[in-house]
Amino acid sequence: MRVVSWNINSLRKRQDRLFEWLGQTRPEIVCLQETKCPDDQFPALALQAAGYDSAYHGEKSYNGVAILSKTKLTEVRASLCDEVVDPQARVIAATVGSMRVYSVYAPNGQAVGSPAYKYKLEWYARLRECLKRESAMGLGARKLQPGPDHRQAADATVDLVVCGDFNVAPEDVDVHDPALWRGAIMCSDAERRAFHQLCDIGLRDTLRLHPQPSGVFTWWDYRMLAFPKNRGLRIDAVLASENLARKCAASGVDRDLRKGKDPSDHAPIWAEFRQ
Repeated sequence: MRVVSWNINSLRKRQDRLFEWLGQTRPEIVCLQETKCPDDQFPALALQAAGYDSAYHGEKSYNGVAILSKTKLTEVRASLCDEVVDPQARVIAATVGSMRVYSVYAPNGQAVGSPAYKYKLEWYARLRECLKRESAMGLGARKLQPGPDHRQAADATVDLVVCGDFNVAPEDVDVHDPALWRGAIMCSDAERRAFHQLCDIGLRDTLRLHPQPSGVFTWWDYRMLAFPKNRGLRIDAVLASENLARKCAASGVDRDLRKGKDPSDHAPIWAEFRQ
């Protein structure tokens, strides 16, 4: 089973790219970020015709997240668990079989110390508490129904996968020039600490479960020939709970999708799990 996370940077602008890629690769689950697409314009019927159920939470021109699945999506929630009203469409979660899937688009933060930076760190804390609640609750508890098997259902655990653009380069290996970026937005100590605290609740960064070549990134600026020079950052991830991480057979980045005419500034990151 292949799970992919891709900041598509405008679904409507790159819809043809998405459908061509889906037809060629047929991943089981795809999490999209920065769809920049209001819900009434999301191509749910076209995706259904292509073999994918979809859940989406969008807004015009900014943000937006979605989950595509070859298996029916249930228990869809377009918010964090605290139900705090947030006009920014940054989170959607759904259940796929025995797995709870999140697609998240973390705030950028703009500049270290700015109000947007403060919002980013607070948002990370809220996400962490939500995922802790999901892990403690378990899939069986959410689906608990009266009957003779209620004890077994309540004891069931959930495989959790959190995909997204986290807008943090977790380690120096995720940065083309660590000295240049040290302390800057996406590489500051507080942002990295927030990312690692997220993982500390029992999530593994699947890209680092398998050997990778040097210079593996997921984002490159459109300017200054950043992509041809491979001056990038790895700010996207597929995080998996411990049980699911043990089944991770491979992981990587589809760098080629950053090539060609009018690409997203991100490349998809993926993980494959034994079923």
